Amino acid sequence: MPAPAQASWLLFPPLLLLLTLPSTGSDPVLCFTQYEESSGKCKGLLGGGVRVEDCCLNSAYAFQEPDSKLCQACRSPQWSPWSPWDPCSVTCTEGSQLRHRRCIGWGGQCSEKVDPGTLEWQLQACEIQPCCPEIGGWSDWGPWAPCSVTCSKGTQTRRRTCDNPTPKCGGHCPGEAQESKACDTQQVCPTHGAWAAWSPWGACSGSCHGGPSAPVERRSRTCSAPAPSTNPPGKPCPGPAYEQRGCSGLPPCPVAGAWGPWGPVSPCPVTCGLGQTMDRRACDHPVPQHGGPFCVGDATRIHICNTAVPCPVNGEWGLWEEWSTCVRPKMKRISCEEIPGQQTRLRSCKGRKFNGQRCAGDYQDIRHCYNIQRCPWKGSWSEWSTWGLCKPPCGPNPVRTRQRLCTASLPKFAPTVTAVEGQGEKNVTFWGKPSAICDVLQGQKVMVEENRPCLHVPACKEPED
Repeated sequence: MPAPAQASWLLFPPLLLLLTLPSTGSDPVLCFTQYEESSGKCKGLLGGGVRVEDCCLNSAYAFQEPDSKLCQACRSPQWSPWSPWDPCSVTCTEGSQLRHRRCIGWGGQCSEKVDPGTLEWQLQACEIQPCCPEIGGWSDWGPWAPCSVTCSKGTQTRRRTCDNPTPKCGGHCPGEAQESKACDTQQVCPTHGAWAAWSPWGACSGSCHGGPSAPVERRSRTCSAPAPSTNPPGKPCPGPAYEQRGCSGLPPCPVAGAWGPWGPVSPCPVTCGLGQTMDRRACDHPVPQHGGPFCVGDATRIHICNTAVPCPVNGEWGLWEEWSTCVRPKMKRISCEEIPGQQTRLRSCKGRKFNGQRCAGDYQDIRHCYNIQRCPWKGSWSEWSTWGLCKPPCGPNPVRTRQRLCTASLPKFAPTVTAVEGQGEKNVTFWGKPSAICDVLQGQKVMVEENRPCLHVPACKEPED
């Protein structure tokens, strides 16, 4: 019997849906001073009409084509973080969901030789709840409740419950659980007070705006439309009997402000790439007075300055290469024996330009090892792995897979070795893949695999970057 769908799956190398953007060349772009890694957004607009080559003199900058929402960083291309998983394609039983990442950068390629702008997708199975809702049935109506008022006319209600039968898996009963009808108490209600119309506004208390106190006008009203009854007693009118407001239509007293001349332009604040210069002006010819309006427009102007000097780009370590074969000098064969050897792996410092900093750390890694490559040892079958991703993510009929593997038990060799006296013990790592020997399971000696189709698969669409 197949295992139920699970909330987490093994990550397998996903298939790519290539959506490569057109080459930017020297077309003008919008240039920004920052690429925000967490959101993939361009921040700090420097200006437009700039060539990509000029904007990317500073590798910390970013650019955006005028008709595109996609922000591209000027640094060497690398994969963005994976997006959150999209919602499950169905709300009950098993469905599927997508997520994506994009190759972001300029002047190179991401790993697997992928061009900037390319999308990569992953698809996995999902399940919000294992069953779909089923509707229920109503019980008989209960008795009518008392009338909602104690005088004049009101309403009364009755209720029923959704339990005949009870709905399943989050279902409901169609219709209402309550109904109402009119009722009459045959009793006289008290008369509550209501305000008569406001009197006309009185004379304004001042003649000009902008003095020590704001001029106002007042009006009043009476609780007489109708007055509250005395038997039975009615409620008095709510709210104030008087109100006031500021006067309108008075002659103005203010003095409007006006701009002074522009000041000198500030020097370019950067020594490489593009920057911004600024000049200022003050609203002081004259200064606004007595409530007069402030100057309309901007107090500062921004200009782009270009040093035409590339900014330093620091080197970044590439991925470690594979470990070399585990060997021991002057010994032809150490495999499958408790004889420690040594192996190395290398990495290279990439992308350093224009006097940027060199990569910190070592380019070579050395470790002690036991060579167990192809050693024929008795093994045992593992439990089922978790279900993997659905593949192909954007192709027809995607399938997810899980496996059981014939796994060899590691020998009880010494976990440490003393390489040089006085330097302490060093850890020893097993290297290689032994040839595990297991009893035949479902006709297989190495791996048993189970496949399951992914259901309700959504389409891969260009995301709104």
